[in-house]
Amino acid sequence: MKRKSAFLLACLTAGALGMGVLTGCGEGGGSGELSKSTIKVGLICLHDENSTYDLNFINAMEEAKKNLGLSDDQIIIKKNIPETNECKEAASDLADRGCNIIFADSFGHESYMIEAAEKYPDVQFCHATGTMAHTEKKSNFHDAFASIYEGRYLAGIAAGLKLNEMIDAGKIKAEDAVMGYVGAFTYAEVISGYTSFYLGAKSVCPSTTMKVQFTGSWYDETAEKEAATTLLSKGCVLISQHADSMGAPTACENAGVPNIAYNGSTRDACPNTFIVSPRINWAPYYEYAINAVLNGTSIDYDWTGNLSTGSVLLTEVNEQAAAPGTQAAIDEAASKLKAGTLHVFDTACFTVGGKQLESYKADVDTDADYTPDTEVIKDGYFHESEYRSAPYFDLAIDGIEQLNTKF
Repeated sequence: MKRKSAFLLACLTAGALGMGVLTGCGEGGGSGELSKSTIKVGLICLHDENSTYDLNFINAMEEAKKNLGLSDDQIIIKKNIPETNECKEAASDLADRGCNIIFADSFGHESYMIEAAEKYPDVQFCHATGTMAHTEKKSNFHDAFASIYEGRYLAGIAAGLKLNEMIDAGKIKAEDAVMGYVGAFTYAEVISGYTSFYLGAKSVCPSTTMKVQFTGSWYDETAEKEAATTLLSKGCVLISQHADSMGAPTACENAGVPNIAYNGSTRDACPNTFIVSPRINWAPYYEYAINAVLNGTSIDYDWTGNLSTGSVLLTEVNEQAAAPGTQAAIDEAASKLKAGTLHVFDTACFTVGGKQLESYKADVDTDADYTPDTEVIKDGYFHESEYRSAPYFDLAIDGIEQLNTKF
């Protein structure tokens, strides 16, 4: 049975002109307006706190709750929800329990969130990392992401400086500055991430190359540790990752190999090898979307955060493992990224098959065949996450070797 407030929101949904839901229309003469004391928020997580990825979303919700002045009982979090119909069931349960806005944190949740949005037109559904909202144009379904490639580029600078330190100390030769990267899948999101990391490192250590080992899972500690071990056996002297467990950082700490983590600091567990970690801060988006529901304003179909919105962050640099001057170099590059004088995917800084790109069509408006549809190179750089929040950089640039591609 739908809750009584369904009517209150639904009567203005029709007038939201396909953009977002407005709150507060009277029923039986009452105002029925939402307030900070009555709104309820749901969050669906693929895993739980053991996953650095999901923990990042959970921590951000805690931050948003405090910033907005919400109470614990206004937030309902569902954990370990797979990318199956269980997601729709979880979203439906949250709606039935009174949630006015529901977030989900994994790519594979999207189709089920869309189904839930159709079932509950009076509830707002916000999905992280998705690709379909800007073409679906449903008034109560939205996608969001952040330009994490900027953060990975900055972390890459930290990696490149560490490689230079190792070269200068005689620990490795310039041609042996080989980085390793543990990736989950061969998705554009992962490719965009490791390419930006590599370009950041190469900007300060021109001789560096990189090898990538995929695991076929977002969270598999054993597979991630094994992938890192494989990379170490192939001569990688520094490792980063786009995977969600402590597998790779632990392998690096055990081997005494520098590590760039993801989604949070691993300094406590890996004090001798952890350098820095980029992460998306989801609190600004949570606050933006929740305030939109409270204020009766629309939520963007497709929202992209960046360094300037506080949505892309780096942890504190671990001076015990980092090269001298790392923080200063990161700060300088971050200022240029914010000012628009530095572009991560500057086409003068990479080649594909030995050639510099002048044109490239990406699959932005996703269809079943992933047909390229949008020109994304202009003004000398690849415009990542500008035509859609979710990454679409899927190029195999020179200098990066994929060791396995079955995922």
